[in-house]
Amino acid sequence: MAAYRDYQPALRFLPTLSIASDSDRIAFVDDSDGGQFNLAVRRISSAGTRRLTRYLESAVREVAWHPAGEWLIFLADEKGNEVTQLYRVGADGGEPLKLTDNPGVQYALALGDPLSPDGNWVAYCGNERSPADQDVLVLDTRTGESRRLDVGSGRVFPGYWSPDGAKLSVAEWRTTNSDHLVYVVPIDGGPATLLTPRDEVATYGLGPWMPDGSGFFVLTNAGRQFTGLALMDAATGQLNWIDTPEWDVEEVSLSADGRTLAWNINVDGYSHLRARDLATGQDLALPALPGAATGLTISPNGRCVVLRVSTPTQPWNLAVIGLETGKLTWLSDARPTAADPGTFIEPTLIRYPARDGQIVPGYLYRPKRDEPAGVLIMIHGGPAWQERPGYQYDGFYQYLAGNGIAVLAPNVRGSLGYGRAYSDQVNRDWGGGDLLDLADAVAFLRGLGWVDPARIAVMGSSYGGFAVLSCLSRLPELDWAAGVDICGPSNLVTLAKKSPPTWRSLVAAVIGDPDADAERLMDRSPVTYADQIRAPLLVIQGANDPRVPKAESDQIVARLRDRGLEVRYEVFPDEGHGFIRRENQATAYSDAGEFLIKHLTS
Repeated sequence: MAAYRDYQPALRFLPTLSIASDSDRIAFVDDSDGGQFNLAVRRISSAGTRRLTRYLESAVREVAWHPAGEWLIFLADEKGNEVTQLYRVGADGGEPLKLTDNPGVQYALALGDPLSPDGNWVAYCGNERSPADQDVLVLDTRTGESRRLDVGSGRVFPGYWSPDGAKLSVAEWRTTNSDHLVYVVPIDGGPATLLTPRDEVATYGLGPWMPDGSGFFVLTNAGRQFTGLALMDAATGQLNWIDTPEWDVEEVSLSADGRTLAWNINVDGYSHLRARDLATGQDLALPALPGAATGLTISPNGRCVVLRVSTPTQPWNLAVIGLETGKLTWLSDARPTAADPGTFIEPTLIRYPARDGQIVPGYLYRPKRDEPAGVLIMIHGGPAWQERPGYQYDGFYQYLAGNGIAVLAPNVRGSLGYGRAYSDQVNRDWGGGDLLDLADAVAFLRGLGWVDPARIAVMGSSYGGFAVLSCLSRLPELDWAAGVDICGPSNLVTLAKKSPPTWRSLVAAVIGDPDADAERLMDRSPVTYADQIRAPLLVIQGANDPRVPKAESDQIVARLRDRGLEVRYEVFPDEGHGFIRRENQATAYSDAGEFLIKHLTS
C-alpha cells in the first residue's frame, strides 16, 4: 500500500517571494534544512542556494529585500504560535538581528514592499499599543526607533510606499475581510487622507504606486461582484479601471520604472497571468499556467516575473517567466519523495445543484479502478478560501486516489473566487446554507454509478473542521463512514470568546457576538449535537493554535469519549494552526490517510 510520505514533496515552499534590486537574486522560504521553514536566496541566472537562517524551533513567514540589496528583513514565530517578530539578516548570512522583541505582540510586514525607497524605514503593523487594535508602525532602520501613524482604527495594514518615501497607502479592515477603507498617510505625522467612501462596502487590495506618485493600483470589487484591477488617484480616490474580468484579479506587480504591469486572474481556480506594456498599451504574450499560482513578483527591470506554481500532479515550485520571450523556466524541482507522478490523476471540474438552486463548484478526483469507490469530501478552511487545482495538502489527494479512494473538494457557499454575493452567504450563517451544500454533495455523489454510497467520509481543517463536526453531528442520517477534524471549532461561543483580540470585530461580523448571539451560536455548534455523532472520528490539533484553541477539540473529544464512541485524538505540542514541521505534517496526514483507508476500502 502506498504511504503518504511517498507523495509528500521533498521540498516545500511558503508563499513569500522577493526579488533584489539587481533583478537577479530571489529570496524565498523553504523547508530543505531539517524540515523547518527557513530563509534562502538564489539567483535567476545561476544555480545554487544560500541558506540565511537555520532555525529549528522558529519558522520564517515573510521576507523582503533592502533596496540596496545588502540585507533582508523577515518575520518569524516559534512553534506555530503566530506571534511573529521582525528580524534583519545580511545577504551573505550571519546572526539575524531582532528588530522587535515583544513576546505578547504580533507583528506583520506591509502588504507590499515594507522598506521605503531609500531603505531608511520599515512599514509594519502590530498590536503593541492595545491587544485589540492593530496599528500602522514605521521603524527607523538607522536608529531602531519606531513610531505609530495615526490612521484608521481596529485593524489597519500598511500597503506600499510612495515613490518619494514620504507617504504610505493604508487599508483599514472593518467588519469583514471584504470591507475596507483606503487612506494615504504621510509618515511625518501629518493627517491621513481617506480616499474611499465610508458608506460603501468593498474590497480594496493595495498595489504599487506609479513612479510619478499620482496614484497606485488597487484590486477592488467596488460596484462589482468580482474583483477587478484599477488605478486609484492618490488625491481623489477616483478609479481608472485596467481590467474588469468576470473573475477575481488576485495579484498585481509593477516594474521599477512603471512601464510593465503584471497581474493574476483566478479563473475557476486556475491562474491566468496577464502583463501589459503601459507605455504602448500592448499586452504581452505569456504562456498558460498549468494550475494555481501565487506570489506574483515582477523584477525591478521589468524583464521577468517570478511566482510559485502548482498543479494537481506537481508540488509547488518556483518559476520565472520572461516577459520578452514568454518562456517559463522552473527554478526549483520539488517532486514527491517516492511516488510516481505518472500514476497521478487529474481532477474534473464539476458543478452540482444545491436544494435552493445554488450551483456549487468543486474538483472531483476519481481513482483508477473499476469497482465502486469510497469517497472523501474534503472541506477547505476559511471559510473565505477556495479549493484550487494544486498539489493539495502536499499530495494527500493523490495518496488517497492511489489507494482507491476518490476525493470531492467542493467550494461551498462562502468560498472565494465566485463573486462577493457567493462568499458573503456564509457570514453569520456558519452551519446553515453551507451545511446544506455538503448534504447535497452526498446526494450528488450517491447519484454517480461508480461511487459506493455506503462509504462516504468527510475531512477538513479550521472552518473545514467545524464543517466536519457539523456534518457528523447534525446530519447523522447520511450515515457517514468516518470523519477527520483538524483544528476545527466545536463550540462557536467559546471560539468567539477566545479569538485573538485583533480579530474580535471580524469574528462578530463573520460568526457572531458570543454574548448577544449566544443562543444562535450554540444552536449551530457541533458540541450541542455531540450525542448524535455515531461515525468514527479522528481529531488532530496543534497545542499552540491561537486561532482555534486546543480547548475546542478537547470539548468534542471529551463528550464523545464519555459516550464510549470511537474517537482518536492527536495533539502536536510544537504546532499551531496547521503544520509547519515536515515530520509533523507527515505524521498527521499519514494517520489521517490510514484512518480513512480503513473505513473507506473493503
